[in-house]
Amino acid sequence: MSLVNFRDPAVLADPGARWVRPGVLHRSAQPFPAADAAIVEQLRTAGILTVIDLRGDAEADAADWAAARADGVDVVAARIQPTGEALDAAMRAMTTDEDLGAFYLLMAESAPAAVKLAVEAAARPGGLLLHCAAGKDRTGFLTAILLDLLGVPAEEIVADYARTNAALTQIFEGLAERNRNALNDYQAGSLTVPRPLLEAPAGAMAAFLELVNARYGGTEGLLAHCGVDAATVQAFRAKAAAGTAAEQSAEVTA
Repeated sequence: MSLVNFRDPAVLADPGARWVRPGVLHRSAQPFPAADAAIVEQLRTAGILTVIDLRGDAEADAADWAAARADGVDVVAARIQPTGEALDAAMRAMTTDEDLGAFYLLMAESAPAAVKLAVEAAARPGGLLLHCAAGKDRTGFLTAILLDLLGVPAEEIVADYARTNAALTQIFEGLAERNRNALNDYQAGSLTVPRPLLEAPAGAMAAFLELVNARYGGTEGLLAHCGVDAATVQAFRAKAAAGTAAEQSAEVTA
């Protein structure tokens, strides 16, 4: 089967290719149940050379991407653990979309080494795929950071994040089949997960971006806090910014 919630944000968030080169950045949920020949072909067709797996240690399985690795895809484990004392407390207190946005920033701040590793991997040549479990939360805020670095307006970043709502039923069914405890048996309808975590509310991503600006002066400031150097940010922009390919071609022929 193909990857769930798979998309190139540039196609929808930036259809005029004003900020992002199409084919560079992709996002999805984790493979269900594991990458097979169809998923490997999907990666190959999209030009994806690097998969950045943002799941925590307890969520990931080495078999998930074995077929992709065998096909030459590099899989980078940038582990953002979804639990811990501060995160657990924030989850228990979560009631609003804005709380979810604050939770995203807390996840980023709690895993600076993983954020750094993910952004460094994103700067590598070739197409990349970001994913976590649902392809919504950790994938959402990392994608938002990368799109913001390229100058995509906040409203377009928020809209891309909210598009995951259309895939949530399929995502949750896949997660429940793999690990029913993770969603308190979604299929039986017994849910205790906070409501915002079961959605991709636009307000959560808007709040995340606003908090990053207020606390760090923007995504570059947050990345600097996580140890990402300016050269890595520039390398990602040189690879992914719209117009880069044409400019490089002109330089070669000049």
